[in-house]
Parts: sequence; structure tokens; C-alpha cells
Amino acid sequence: MTTTFTEQLDDTARGLLFTDARTANSFSDEPVTDEELRGIWELARFAPTMANSQPLRVLFVRTQEAKERLVPHLSEGNRAKALSAPVVAVLAYDADFHEHFPTTFPARGEAMRENFGGMPGESREQVAKYSAALASGVFFLAVRAHGLAAGPMGGFDSAGVDEEFFAGTSWRSHLVVNIGHPGVDPWFDRLPRIHEDDALAWA
Repeated sequence: MTTTFTEQLDDTARGLLFTDARTANSFSDEPVTDEELRGIWELARFAPTMANSQPLRVLFVRTQEAKERLVPHLSEGNRAKALSAPVVAVLAYDADFHEHFPTTFPARGEAMRENFGGMPGESREQVAKYSAALASGVFFLAVRAHGLAAGPMGGFDSAGVDEEFFAGTSWRSHLVVNIGHPGVDPWFDRLPRIHEDDALAWA
């Protein structure tokens, strides 16, 4: 079956992905399988990125030993949540994403790799960060599409995480996400959304 862009999700699917979805603050002991994690990536990898550059990288932290390496780099308020989650995903971007252009953009891959390789590293990283941020939003939707809850956390020492897990690589962490099935009282009360009059403009 071929899906067209004129089709719409039904209310159940919209609720799962958007209107009923929440950030989880506690998780049950029900495990998350490697197959589910690969399924999340299988969806998230189709996220839109600049020139199909695909800089998002994911480290799935699953073992107790790995969590104990990660937790010291999290802010104190995030440590218990990370330890209780079956899986913690460290979302990163690849600062050398341009090296993959021959694969991700084969029509002009070599020229694009050379062009981006000639950029100052800081400028290239800004491109990577932006596209990885776009892909991270799609990653959350992929988690929800698998019937799981996501708890993104920005409070962490990215330099410490990079040294602990990504030393000697071109990966750079930018977000930490707890993943699992919701636990006891997992949700805060729904907070208000900005009114459309303050968020939309028309031209």
C-alpha cells in the first residue's frame, strides 16, 4: 500500500503523537526491547535535514553499568529519573556529518563533502546542530508511535558526557531522553498552550 500526502491521521493517531502525548516523569519496570529501539530509529531516520545530511546520532544507554557512567554528568534533579527509566537515549550530532554526503546525497556527494569540509569547524557544527534538533523532534514522535513515553532532559554536562562516551569520535551530545512505559503518576497537569493570536501571523 502506498501512502499519499493527502491522507490524514485519525484522531487516535493524532492523540498518540500530539494532543494526548505527555512528557513522562516516572517509568514502570516494563522493559524496552532492542527491537523496539531499532524500530524507533527506523522511523526517526526519515526526519527532514539540510540536504539530507542526517547528522543525528543516538546512544541507547540500557545497562546499569552504563547508566552509572552517565548519571554523574546529569543535573541532580535528573539523576533519579534516568536511573528509573529502562533506557536513556543520548541524542548527539555528528560534527563530521559531511563525510557521509557520498551516501546521503549521491548526486553531488563528493562536491558537498569537499565544500562542507572546507568550512570552519564551528560553522559546520552549527549546521549539524540545527538539523539534529529537527531530527530530535521526529525522534520523540517515533518513541510515541511505538507506544512508549519520552522524557527529554536538557540538564547535563555535555562535555562530560562526550568525554565519557564519545571520546575520540566526532559525536557531540545535545539532549538526553528517558524512554519507557509510564510509571506511577507519570504526568504533571497539562500546562496551557500559547493562544494562536500570540503565535500566528498571516500575510
